[in-house]
Amino acid sequence: MQVSQEKINPTKIKLTIQATEDEIKAAKNNVVKKLSANVKVPGFRAGKAPSHLIEKNIEANILQSEVVEELINRLYPEAAKSLDLRIVSQPQLAVTKFVPFTDFQFTAEVDYVGEVKLADYKKIKIAEPTVSVTAKDVNQVLDNLAARSSSKKVVDRKAKDKDEVIIDFAGYEVGGQDVLPGTDGKDYPLSIGSNSFIPGFEQEMIGLKKGDTKSFDITFPKDYGAKNMQGKKVTFKITVKDVNEQVLPKIDDQFASTVGPFKSLTELKSDIKKQLTAEKKRESQQEHENKILEEISKKSQIAVPESLIAEEVERMEAEEKRNIIYRGQTWQEHLDEEGLTEEQHREKQKPTAEARVKIGIILGEISEAENIKVTEADFEKRMQDLRKQYQDPAMQAELDKIENQRDIMSRMLTEKTLDKLRSYATK
Repeated sequence: MQVSQEKINPTKIKLTIQATEDEIKAAKNNVVKKLSANVKVPGFRAGKAPSHLIEKNIEANILQSEVVEELINRLYPEAAKSLDLRIVSQPQLAVTKFVPFTDFQFTAEVDYVGEVKLADYKKIKIAEPTVSVTAKDVNQVLDNLAARSSSKKVVDRKAKDKDEVIIDFAGYEVGGQDVLPGTDGKDYPLSIGSNSFIPGFEQEMIGLKKGDTKSFDITFPKDYGAKNMQGKKVTFKITVKDVNEQVLPKIDDQFASTVGPFKSLTELKSDIKKQLTAEKKRESQQEHENKILEEISKKSQIAVPESLIAEEVERMEAEEKRNIIYRGQTWQEHLDEEGLTEEQHREKQKPTAEARVKIGIILGEISEAENIKVTEADFEKRMQDLRKQYQDPAMQAELDKIENQRDIMSRMLTEKTLDKLRSYATK
Protein backbone atom coordinates (compact mmCIF):
# COMPACT_ATOMS: atom_id res chain seq x y z
CA MET A 1 0.00 0.00 0.00
CA GLN A 2 1.20 3.48 -0.88
CA VAL A 3 -0.29 6.54 0.85
CA SER A 4 0.05 10.18 -0.10
CA GLN A 5 -1.62 13.10 1.62
CA GLU A 6 -2.85 16.55 0.68
CA LYS A 7 -3.89 19.08 3.33
CA ILE A 8 -7.06 20.80 2.16
CA ASN A 9 -7.12 23.11 5.20
CA PRO A 10 -5.62 22.98 8.73
CA THR A 11 -8.24 20.41 9.84
CA LYS A 12 -9.11 18.50 6.65
CA ILE A 13 -6.85 16.11 4.78
CA LYS A 14 -7.17 14.07 1.58
CA LEU A 15 -5.49 10.67 1.53
CA THR A 16 -4.74 8.93 -1.75
CA ILE A 17 -4.29 5.20 -1.18
CA GLN A 18 -2.84 2.85 -3.79
CA ALA A 19 -3.19 -0.91 -3.27
CA THR A 20 -0.46 -3.36 -4.28
CA GLU A 21 -1.20 -6.33 -6.57
CA ASP A 22 -0.72 -8.70 -3.63
CA GLU A 23 -3.30 -6.77 -1.57
CA ILE A 24 -5.78 -6.86 -4.47
CA LYS A 25 -5.21 -10.59 -4.93
CA ALA A 26 -5.69 -11.24 -1.20
CA ALA A 27 -8.90 -9.19 -1.18
CA LYS A 28 -10.26 -11.11 -4.18
CA ASN A 29 -9.46 -14.46 -2.53
CA ASN A 30 -11.25 -13.37 0.65
CA VAL A 31 -14.32 -12.29 -1.30
CA VAL A 32 -14.45 -15.52 -3.32
CA LYS A 33 -14.17 -17.53 -0.11
CA LYS A 34 -16.92 -15.46 1.53
CA LEU A 35 -19.29 -15.82 -1.44
CA SER A 36 -18.54 -19.49 -2.09
CA ALA A 37 -21.27 -20.80 0.22
CA ASN A 38 -23.94 -19.19 -1.98
CA VAL A 39 -22.43 -20.10 -5.37
CA LYS A 40 -23.61 -23.25 -7.14
CA VAL A 41 -21.08 -25.00 -9.34
CA PRO A 42 -22.39 -28.02 -11.32
CA GLY A 43 -20.99 -31.28 -9.98
CA PHE A 44 -19.89 -29.81 -6.63
CA ARG A 45 -21.57 -29.34 -3.29
CA ALA A 46 -21.99 -25.70 -2.17
CA GLY A 47 -18.65 -24.27 -1.08
CA LYS A 48 -16.65 -27.35 -2.16
CA ALA A 49 -15.70 -26.35 -5.71
CA PRO A 50 -12.19 -25.05 -6.53
CA SER A 51 -11.88 -21.29 -6.09
CA HIS A 52 -11.19 -20.62 -9.79
CA LEU A 53 -14.49 -22.34 -10.70
CA ILE A 54 -16.37 -20.47 -7.97
CA GLU A 55 -14.97 -17.19 -9.27
CA LYS A 56 -16.21 -17.95 -12.80
CA ASN A 57 -19.74 -18.43 -11.43
CA ILE A 58 -19.88 -15.11 -9.55
CA GLU A 59 -21.39 -12.18 -11.45
CA ALA A 60 -18.54 -9.84 -12.43
CA ASN A 61 -20.12 -6.66 -11.05
CA ILE A 62 -20.84 -8.32 -7.69
CA LEU A 63 -17.28 -9.66 -7.42
CA GLN A 64 -15.77 -6.30 -8.32
CA SER A 65 -17.92 -4.26 -5.90
CA GLU A 66 -17.21 -6.72 -3.08
CA VAL A 67 -13.45 -6.57 -3.74
CA VAL A 68 -13.56 -2.75 -3.75
CA GLU A 69 -15.40 -2.74 -0.42
CA GLU A 70 -12.96 -5.28 1.03
CA LEU A 71 -9.94 -3.21 -0.01
CA ILE A 72 -11.33 0.07 1.32
CA ASN A 73 -12.38 -1.46 4.66
CA ARG A 74 -8.91 -2.90 5.18
CA LEU A 75 -6.62 -0.27 3.69
CA TYR A 76 -8.23 2.96 4.93
CA PRO A 77 -7.84 2.18 8.69
CA GLU A 78 -4.25 1.05 8.08
CA ALA A 79 -3.45 4.24 6.17
CA ALA A 80 -5.00 6.48 8.83
CA LYS A 81 -3.12 4.65 11.58
CA SER A 82 0.18 4.85 9.72
CA LEU A 83 -0.07 8.66 9.56
CA ASP A 84 -0.92 8.95 13.29
CA LEU A 85 -3.84 11.28 12.62
CA ARG A 86 -6.50 12.06 15.21
CA ILE A 87 -9.42 11.60 12.83
CA VAL A 88 -12.80 12.92 13.99
CA SER A 89 -15.15 12.29 11.05
CA GLN A 90 -16.30 9.54 8.73
CA PRO A 91 -14.24 9.57 5.49
CA GLN A 92 -15.63 10.84 2.21
CA LEU A 93 -14.51 8.04 -0.11
CA ALA A 94 -14.04 8.02 -3.87
CA VAL A 95 -12.59 5.28 -6.11
CA THR A 96 -10.23 6.98 -8.56
CA LYS A 97 -8.81 3.93 -10.36
CA PHE A 98 -9.85 0.29 -10.62
CA VAL A 99 -8.56 -2.18 -13.19
CA PRO A 100 -9.95 -5.60 -12.22
CA PHE A 101 -8.01 -7.11 -10.50
CA THR A 102 -4.59 -5.53 -10.96
CA ASP A 103 -4.82 -1.84 -10.08
CA PHE A 104 -6.83 -0.04 -7.40
CA GLN A 105 -6.66 3.48 -5.99
CA PHE A 106 -9.08 5.51 -3.88
CA THR A 107 -9.18 8.77 -1.94
CA ALA A 108 -10.48 9.54 1.54
CA GLU A 109 -11.22 13.05 2.78
CA VAL A 110 -11.45 13.33 6.57
CA ASP A 111 -11.51 15.93 9.32
CA TYR A 112 -8.81 15.66 11.94
CA VAL A 113 -7.52 17.60 14.91
CA GLY A 114 -4.92 19.91 13.43
CA GLU A 115 -1.74 21.23 14.96
CA VAL A 116 -1.83 21.53 18.74
CA LYS A 117 0.52 23.96 20.44
CA LEU A 118 -0.17 23.33 24.09
CA ALA A 119 0.61 26.01 26.67
CA ASP A 120 3.19 25.22 29.35
CA TYR A 121 0.44 24.23 31.79
CA LYS A 122 2.91 23.37 34.56
CA LYS A 123 3.83 27.06 34.87
CA ILE A 124 0.27 28.33 35.20
CA LYS A 125 -0.31 29.30 38.84
CA ILE A 126 -3.77 30.12 40.12
CA ALA A 127 -4.59 30.06 43.82
CA GLU A 128 -7.69 28.15 44.86
CA PRO A 129 -10.28 30.38 46.59
CA THR A 130 -10.65 29.85 50.32
CA VAL A 131 -13.95 28.49 51.59
CA SER A 132 -15.76 29.70 54.69
CA VAL A 133 -19.26 29.24 56.07
CA THR A 134 -20.59 31.99 58.33
CA ALA A 135 -23.31 31.96 60.98
CA LYS A 136 -25.35 34.09 58.56
CA ASP A 137 -25.13 31.32 55.92
CA VAL A 138 -26.34 28.74 58.44
CA ASN A 139 -29.18 30.97 59.65
CA GLN A 140 -30.31 31.57 56.07
CA VAL A 141 -30.68 27.81 55.56
CA LEU A 142 -32.57 27.59 58.86
CA ASP A 143 -34.92 30.36 57.69
CA ASN A 144 -35.50 28.52 54.40
CA LEU A 145 -36.26 25.29 56.28
CA ALA A 146 -38.68 27.14 58.52
CA ALA A 147 -40.37 28.74 55.51
CA ARG A 148 -40.92 25.29 53.96
CA SER A 149 -42.48 24.09 57.21
CA SER A 150 -44.64 27.21 57.59
CA SER A 151 -48.40 27.29 57.43
CA LYS A 152 -50.62 29.95 55.89
CA LYS A 153 -53.46 31.77 57.58
CA VAL A 154 -56.03 33.90 55.77
CA VAL A 155 -56.03 37.40 57.25
CA ASP A 156 -58.35 40.35 56.84
CA ARG A 157 -55.77 43.13 56.63
CA LYS A 158 -53.50 44.90 54.20
CA ALA A 159 -50.70 42.80 52.69
CA LYS A 160 -47.16 43.31 53.92
CA ASP A 161 -43.71 41.88 53.22
CA LYS A 162 -43.52 38.05 53.53
CA ASP A 163 -47.29 37.66 53.03
CA GLU A 164 -48.77 35.61 50.21
CA VAL A 165 -51.39 37.25 48.01
CA ILE A 166 -53.72 35.31 45.74
CA ILE A 167 -54.25 37.45 42.65
CA ASP A 168 -55.76 37.59 39.19
CA PHE A 169 -53.53 39.61 36.87
CA ALA A 170 -53.21 40.61 33.23
CA GLY A 171 -50.67 42.66 31.29
CA TYR A 172 -51.47 45.14 28.49
CA GLU A 173 -49.62 47.37 26.09
CA VAL A 174 -49.54 50.83 27.69
CA GLY A 175 -52.86 52.35 26.65
CA GLY A 176 -53.94 49.10 25.00
CA GLN A 177 -56.95 46.84 25.54
CA ASP A 178 -55.68 43.39 24.51
CA VAL A 179 -53.94 41.11 27.00
CA LEU A 180 -50.34 40.40 26.02
CA PRO A 181 -49.61 36.66 25.59
CA GLY A 182 -48.03 35.07 28.66
CA THR A 183 -48.75 38.01 31.00
CA ASP A 184 -51.94 36.87 32.71
CA GLY A 185 -52.98 34.42 35.41
CA LYS A 186 -55.87 33.43 37.67
CA ASP A 187 -55.69 32.64 41.40
CA TYR A 188 -51.93 33.05 41.30
CA PRO A 189 -50.15 32.65 44.68
CA LEU A 190 -47.47 35.34 44.94
CA SER A 191 -45.10 35.53 47.92
CA ILE A 192 -44.13 39.14 48.58
CA GLY A 193 -40.36 39.42 48.95
CA SER A 194 -39.59 36.12 47.21
CA ASN A 195 -38.17 37.94 44.16
CA SER A 196 -39.75 35.26 42.01
CA PHE A 197 -41.69 37.64 39.78
CA ILE A 198 -40.87 40.56 37.49
CA PRO A 199 -38.71 43.07 39.43
CA GLY A 200 -40.94 45.71 41.06
CA PHE A 201 -44.16 43.68 40.75
CA GLU A 202 -44.23 42.19 44.26
CA GLN A 203 -43.74 45.55 45.97
CA GLU A 204 -46.93 46.81 44.28
CA MET A 205 -48.90 44.28 46.37
CA ILE A 206 -47.92 45.84 49.70
CA GLY A 207 -50.84 47.74 51.29
CA LEU A 208 -53.55 45.92 49.31
CA LYS A 209 -56.27 43.81 50.91
CA LYS A 210 -58.85 41.28 49.71
CA GLY A 211 -61.08 42.73 46.98
CA ASP A 212 -58.69 45.56 46.07
CA THR A 213 -57.82 46.24 42.44
CA LYS A 214 -54.82 48.10 41.13
CA SER A 215 -53.27 49.19 37.84
CA PHE A 216 -49.56 49.96 37.50
CA ASP A 217 -46.77 49.99 34.93
CA ILE A 218 -43.76 47.66 35.03
CA THR A 219 -40.76 47.75 32.69
CA PHE A 220 -39.40 44.29 31.99
CA PRO A 221 -35.62 43.80 32.49
CA LYS A 222 -33.41 44.11 29.42
CA ASP A 223 -32.14 40.57 30.00
CA TYR A 224 -35.60 39.04 30.48
CA GLY A 225 -35.93 35.44 29.24
CA ALA A 226 -38.54 36.22 26.57
CA LYS A 227 -36.77 38.42 24.03
CA ASN A 228 -40.01 40.02 22.82
CA MET A 229 -40.57 41.39 26.36
CA GLN A 230 -37.05 42.66 27.05
CA GLY A 231 -37.16 46.33 28.13
CA LYS A 232 -40.89 46.48 27.36
CA LYS A 233 -43.19 48.70 29.46
CA VAL A 234 -46.40 46.88 30.40
CA THR A 235 -49.54 47.99 32.26
CA PHE A 236 -50.68 45.36 34.76
CA LYS A 237 -54.17 45.19 36.21
CA ILE A 238 -54.57 43.02 39.30
CA THR A 239 -57.31 41.93 41.69
CA VAL A 240 -56.49 40.60 45.16
CA LYS A 241 -58.50 37.47 45.97
CA ASP A 242 -56.95 36.73 49.39
CA VAL A 243 -54.13 37.72 51.72
CA ASN A 244 -52.36 34.87 53.56
CA GLU A 245 -50.03 35.39 56.47
CA GLN A 246 -47.05 33.09 56.74
CA VAL A 247 -46.93 31.40 60.14
CA LEU A 248 -43.37 30.28 60.84
CA PRO A 249 -42.46 27.56 63.33
CA LYS A 250 -40.17 28.42 66.23
CA ILE A 251 -36.59 27.43 65.41
CA ASP A 252 -35.63 25.31 68.40
CA ASP A 253 -34.73 21.73 69.37
CA GLN A 254 -38.28 20.56 68.56
CA PHE A 255 -38.07 22.10 65.10
CA ALA A 256 -34.69 20.42 64.51
CA SER A 257 -36.21 17.00 65.26
CA THR A 258 -38.89 17.55 62.57
CA VAL A 259 -36.43 18.17 59.72
CA GLY A 260 -34.08 15.23 60.31
CA PRO A 261 -32.50 12.82 62.82
CA PHE A 262 -31.35 15.65 65.08
CA LYS A 263 -31.72 15.76 68.86
CA SER A 264 -31.01 19.46 69.14
CA LEU A 265 -30.79 22.69 67.19
CA THR A 266 -27.01 22.62 67.73
CA GLU A 267 -26.80 19.28 65.89
CA LEU A 268 -28.89 20.65 63.02
CA LYS A 269 -26.69 23.75 62.75
CA SER A 270 -23.56 21.58 62.74
CA ASP A 271 -24.97 19.42 59.94
CA ILE A 272 -25.98 22.47 57.91
CA LYS A 273 -22.47 23.93 58.26
CA LYS A 274 -20.94 20.61 57.20
CA GLN A 275 -23.17 20.37 54.11
CA LEU A 276 -22.61 24.01 53.16
CA THR A 277 -18.84 23.62 53.55
CA ALA A 278 -18.82 20.55 51.26
CA GLU A 279 -20.99 22.34 48.70
CA LYS A 280 -18.82 25.46 48.74
CA LYS A 281 -15.69 23.33 48.39
CA ARG A 282 -17.15 21.62 45.30
CA GLU A 283 -18.08 24.98 43.81
CA SER A 284 -14.67 26.42 44.67
CA GLN A 285 -12.88 23.45 43.10
CA GLN A 286 -14.95 23.69 39.93
CA GLU A 287 -14.33 27.44 39.71
CA HIS A 288 -10.62 26.81 40.20
CA GLU A 289 -10.53 24.15 37.49
CA ASN A 290 -12.43 26.40 35.07
CA LYS A 291 -9.96 29.24 35.61
CA ILE A 292 -7.00 26.93 35.02
CA LEU A 293 -8.52 25.52 31.83
CA GLU A 294 -9.45 28.98 30.57
CA GLU A 295 -5.86 30.13 31.08
CA ILE A 296 -4.40 27.07 29.34
CA SER A 297 -6.90 27.44 26.49
CA LYS A 298 -6.06 31.14 26.09
CA LYS A 299 -2.35 30.34 25.80
CA SER A 300 -2.74 27.26 23.54
CA GLN A 301 -3.14 27.14 19.77
CA ILE A 302 -5.42 24.40 18.46
CA ALA A 303 -6.89 23.92 14.99
CA VAL A 304 -10.41 22.71 15.81
CA PRO A 305 -12.31 20.84 13.04
CA GLU A 306 -15.68 22.33 12.09
CA SER A 307 -17.28 18.88 12.30
CA LEU A 308 -16.41 18.62 16.00
CA ILE A 309 -17.90 22.06 16.65
CA ALA A 310 -21.07 21.06 14.77
CA GLU A 311 -21.38 17.86 16.84
CA GLU A 312 -21.01 19.83 20.07
CA VAL A 313 -23.64 22.34 18.92
CA GLU A 314 -26.00 19.41 18.30
CA ARG A 315 -25.32 18.02 21.79
CA MET A 316 -25.92 21.42 23.39
CA GLU A 317 -29.11 21.87 21.40
CA ALA A 318 -30.40 18.40 22.35
CA GLU A 319 -29.81 19.18 26.03
CA GLU A 320 -31.53 22.55 25.68
CA LYS A 321 -34.52 20.93 23.98
CA ARG A 322 -34.87 18.44 26.86
CA ASN A 323 -34.94 21.33 29.33
CA ILE A 324 -37.46 23.23 27.20
CA ILE A 325 -39.78 20.20 27.08
CA TYR A 326 -39.43 19.80 30.85
CA ARG A 327 -40.64 23.40 31.24
CA GLY A 328 -43.68 22.60 29.10
CA GLN A 329 -42.58 24.70 26.13
CA THR A 330 -42.09 23.83 22.48
CA TRP A 331 -38.79 24.42 20.69
CA GLN A 332 -40.42 26.89 18.31
CA GLU A 333 -41.89 28.87 21.22
CA HIS A 334 -38.40 29.07 22.73
CA LEU A 335 -36.91 30.30 19.44
CA ASP A 336 -39.70 32.87 19.12
CA GLU A 337 -38.97 34.13 22.64
CA GLU A 338 -35.31 34.60 21.72
CA GLY A 339 -36.26 36.17 18.40
CA LEU A 340 -34.01 33.76 16.50
CA THR A 341 -34.31 31.30 13.64
CA GLU A 342 -32.98 27.78 14.18
CA GLU A 343 -29.90 28.60 12.10
CA GLN A 344 -29.25 31.83 14.04
CA HIS A 345 -29.59 29.92 17.31
CA ARG A 346 -26.95 27.42 16.19
CA GLU A 347 -24.61 30.20 15.12
CA LYS A 348 -25.04 31.77 18.55
CA GLN A 349 -23.99 28.47 20.16
CA LYS A 350 -20.83 28.04 18.09
CA PRO A 351 -18.36 30.04 20.25
CA THR A 352 -19.34 28.08 23.38
CA ALA A 353 -19.21 24.80 21.46
CA GLU A 354 -15.76 25.61 20.07
CA ALA A 355 -14.49 26.49 23.57
CA ARG A 356 -15.80 23.18 24.93
CA VAL A 357 -14.20 21.18 22.12
CA LYS A 358 -10.90 23.00 22.63
CA ILE A 359 -10.97 22.19 26.36
CA GLY A 360 -11.67 18.54 25.55
CA ILE A 361 -8.66 18.38 23.23
CA ILE A 362 -6.48 20.10 25.83
CA LEU A 363 -7.48 17.60 28.52
CA GLY A 364 -6.76 14.73 26.14
CA GLU A 365 -3.32 16.10 25.29
CA ILE A 366 -2.43 16.63 28.94
CA SER A 367 -3.63 13.20 30.09
CA GLU A 368 -1.47 11.66 27.35
CA ALA A 369 1.56 13.83 28.19
CA GLU A 370 1.24 12.97 31.89
CA ASN A 371 0.53 9.30 31.15
CA ILE A 372 -2.62 9.48 33.28
CA LYS A 373 -4.57 6.23 33.36
CA VAL A 374 -7.70 4.89 35.05
CA THR A 375 -6.82 1.53 36.55
CA GLU A 376 -9.20 -1.40 36.58
CA ALA A 377 -9.27 -1.19 40.40
CA ASP A 378 -10.20 2.52 40.26
CA PHE A 379 -12.99 1.78 37.80
CA GLU A 380 -14.38 -1.14 39.80
CA LYS A 381 -14.48 0.96 42.96
CA ARG A 382 -16.36 3.74 41.16
CA MET A 383 -18.85 1.23 39.76
CA GLN A 384 -19.42 -0.29 43.21
CA ASP A 385 -20.04 3.18 44.65
CA LEU A 386 -22.50 4.00 41.86
CA ARG A 387 -24.36 0.70 42.30
CA LYS A 388 -24.75 1.44 46.02
CA GLN A 389 -25.96 4.96 45.22
CA TYR A 390 -28.40 3.96 42.47
CA GLN A 391 -30.16 0.77 43.56
CA ASP A 392 -33.17 1.14 41.28
CA PRO A 393 -33.21 -1.83 38.82
CA ALA A 394 -33.52 0.51 35.83
CA MET A 395 -30.46 2.50 36.92
CA GLN A 396 -28.52 -0.72 37.60
CA ALA A 397 -29.28 -1.78 34.03
CA GLU A 398 -28.02 1.59 32.74
CA LEU A 399 -24.77 1.13 34.67
CA ASP A 400 -24.25 -2.24 32.98
CA LYS A 401 -24.37 -0.73 29.47
CA ILE A 402 -20.97 -0.61 27.76
CA GLU A 403 -21.49 2.92 26.39
CA ASN A 404 -22.31 4.26 29.87
CA GLN A 405 -19.29 2.52 31.37
CA ARG A 406 -17.11 4.13 28.70
CA ASP A 407 -18.59 7.50 29.64
CA ILE A 408 -17.85 6.86 33.34
CA MET A 409 -14.28 5.85 32.47
CA SER A 410 -13.88 9.04 30.41
CA ARG A 411 -15.16 11.20 33.27
CA MET A 412 -12.75 9.50 35.68
CA LEU A 413 -9.84 10.24 33.32
CA THR A 414 -10.95 13.89 33.15
CA GLU A 415 -11.16 14.05 36.96
CA LYS A 416 -7.63 12.67 37.36
CA THR A 417 -6.29 15.10 34.75
CA LEU A 418 -7.97 18.04 36.48
CA ASP A 419 -6.51 16.93 39.82
CA LYS A 420 -3.07 16.96 38.24
CA LEU A 421 -3.59 20.47 36.81
CA ARG A 422 -4.81 21.77 40.17
CA SER A 423 -1.73 20.34 41.85
CA TYR A 424 0.54 22.17 39.38
CA ALA A 425 -1.43 25.42 39.75
CA THR A 426 -1.15 25.51 43.53
CA LYS A 427 2.50 24.41 43.97
